[in-house]
Order: sequence, then structure tokens, then C-alpha cells
Amino acid sequence: MLRLESAILRRFYADWDVRRRGREFPARRDFDPCDLAYALGYVSLMDVLRDPLRFRFRLHATGIAERTGAELTGKFVHEMKDLRHRDMAAAHFREVVETRRPVANIRRAYVTDRRIWNCEVLVAPLSSNGSDIDMLISCIAWDEARPPGLERAGAGSEAVP
Repeated sequence: MLRLESAILRRFYADWDVRRRGREFPARRDFDPCDLAYALGYVSLMDVLRDPLRFRFRLHATGIAERTGAELTGKFVHEMKDLRHRDMAAAHFREVVETRRPVANIRRAYVTDRRIWNCEVLVAPLSSNGSDIDMLISCIAWDEARPPGLERAGAGSEAVP
């Protein structure tokens, strides 16, 4: 069972799950931005391209862009300037595609300006035909209460069964 610390991400996962309506994955068209008002500014969409597998930000969350100083809409993950962030994002996205399940990660990592990321990120698969993953949707929840630099033992990813 997927364990999510953030109430926003639990709600986001429930919204993703209900939109499947018996299918393996929901489609992008199943989401109305108004229904995600509680998370707007923290939701990103990524196109999944194949041969080779790569990811392009269709929409990069404005809240993330503001915090990191990097607007990535229209850019590929491999174009990210912060190599550590690029590698973490690419691995997270690949895990979702390979496991065919939503995956949550706790992030405690330096970003380009040496600030500490204290957040939880949920990435879930989308499919325009119900079976082939052609897009990912993600939501991030910032943990403002956790002191900067605090590492959580065992932090990492967890896929939904």
C-alpha cells in the first residue's frame, strides 16, 4: 500500500484513482484543472516518449519553477541544469513507467542554489488509450515544518500495488 505523508498527495492520489473508472490508467482528458484547485501550482504534466525512453515537461508547476528558479515547460528532463535533480527526476519517472504504478518519493536534496528540498512527490501514469503510458502527472507537497537539512532514514520511493 502506498504511504503518503501529505494530505494533499493522499487527495491527489484519490483523484487519480477515481478517474480510472475501471481502467488501468486515467487519461489527461479525465482531469479538469478546476478539480485540482487545491494543488494548482504544484501539478506538472510530462509527455512520455519512446525509443529511447525520455520525458518532456508539457507543463512544469509554477510553484516548483518559483522555488528552483528553473522553468521547464517544453523542455526534456535531460535538459535540466541541476544534474542531481535531473537524475532524481528521470529515475522517478522511469520507475513509474516500468512499474506501471504511481510512485511517491520523499526528497531531501540540494538544488542549484544550495537550498534543501523538503518535500514529497507523487508521480502517476496517464494513458490516452487506457493501457499505454503516454503521459505522467505529478504533484509536490512541500514540508515547511521539517528543519532544513534533516534527512529521514529510509527515505525513498514507494509504488502503489
